[in-house]
Amino acid sequence: MTRQIYKILQDTCYICMKELKNVLKDQGVLMFLVIVPLAYPLLYSWIYNNEVTREVPVAVVDMSHSHTSREFTRMLDASPDTKVAARCKSLEEAKERVGRGEAYGVVYFPQDFQTKLNRMEQTHVGVYCDMSLMLAYKAIFQTCTAIQGNLNSRIQIELTGNATAREDELTTRPLDFDEVPMFNNTAGYGNFIIPGVLILIIQQTLLLGVGMAAGTARERNNYGFLVPANKHYRGVMRIVWGKALAYFMIYTVMAAYILSAVPHMFSFISLISGRELVLFALPYLLACIFFSMTLSCLMRYRENVMLLVVFSSVPLLFMSGVSWPQNNIPAFWQGVACLFPSTFGIRGFVRMNSMGATLHDVATEYHALWLQAVVYFVLAHEVYRFQIGKARKGIKEKLLKLRSKETEKDKTTIG
Repeated sequence: MTRQIYKILQDTCYICMKELKNVLKDQGVLMFLVIVPLAYPLLYSWIYNNEVTREVPVAVVDMSHSHTSREFTRMLDASPDTKVAARCKSLEEAKERVGRGEAYGVVYFPQDFQTKLNRMEQTHVGVYCDMSLMLAYKAIFQTCTAIQGNLNSRIQIELTGNATAREDELTTRPLDFDEVPMFNNTAGYGNFIIPGVLILIIQQTLLLGVGMAAGTARERNNYGFLVPANKHYRGVMRIVWGKALAYFMIYTVMAAYILSAVPHMFSFISLISGRELVLFALPYLLACIFFSMTLSCLMRYRENVMLLVVFSSVPLLFMSGVSWPQNNIPAFWQGVACLFPSTFGIRGFVRMNSMGATLHDVATEYHALWLQAVVYFVLAHEVYRFQIGKARKGIKEKLLKLRSKETEKDKTTIG
């Protein structure tokens, strides 16, 4: 029994070291398992590090040429979120500016704008936004709404004729409020999207690296099998644990860098403690590793993994419920999302990292990750068992064919 256990451990360590050597020797696998996890988080974080959009260009069409319209335009240009990039003579000219990318919105003052104000009638300001970029739309629309509210308050004060500033305040804001952002206190896009992207990078790079390694193993094997004909690869358990240990050793370092060092470098919100980060990352890494090993058996060639994995990144981010409300996702797609470790990983990590939730608060996601780790381990075990059986059967068939050919040659020679 002791000798058998020692043999299993020896084979497991051999497979682990062999897998690590293959990672270091294969430039493609090395790029996906090491270089991409190091570079992608920096690239995404650097792109979104400004958090909010500033100085969004706007085209102004002032057909009123009045004091109030000019004041509105000055306030629009003075806002930190927008700037007046062009003053156009017509809406058609402003549309051309937007079409050329010189502006992302148009503010239109009709000819009777001031006239209606003087008559004590309600007037309108037209705000047209390019909806292809939601952040630009948000900056233009919110700025115009704030200016409109400011001018409305000023007109109310002039009409009421109050004697004190306190009366003016009660006239314009009888019910006041304080706006306090609860979690994303910077109201920035980086703090909103980056935590989910970081978790997704771990899963996708593992899928790419492990899948490419599997495709390489098939191409290098003379018989095209995933498992090589080697005495150390005789047991299914030692193969699965040996390969998983190699990937786990690499991604323990990568996960610490991606989930801890990168948010600290770019000053993103990080409310999760080190202990809870380790406890949450453990089942997520195991689930991703066994999930990748299970899917890697589908890779016949190195290039197949690119077609299978790369296109799925954006849909997986949407289906996680971070960029689109989870309760508005159709039930079918919610069921599909539950097959991927990134879904529960993103939901749990975002709540812990950005909202200060504890491991107890994300117990559903935490238990789901452990369940996925167990399920995908069993699937990986069965898939590799099938691959070993297929390899043995294939080798026997090859040997029988060779023997039959040799026998036919011998008969021909004798004849």
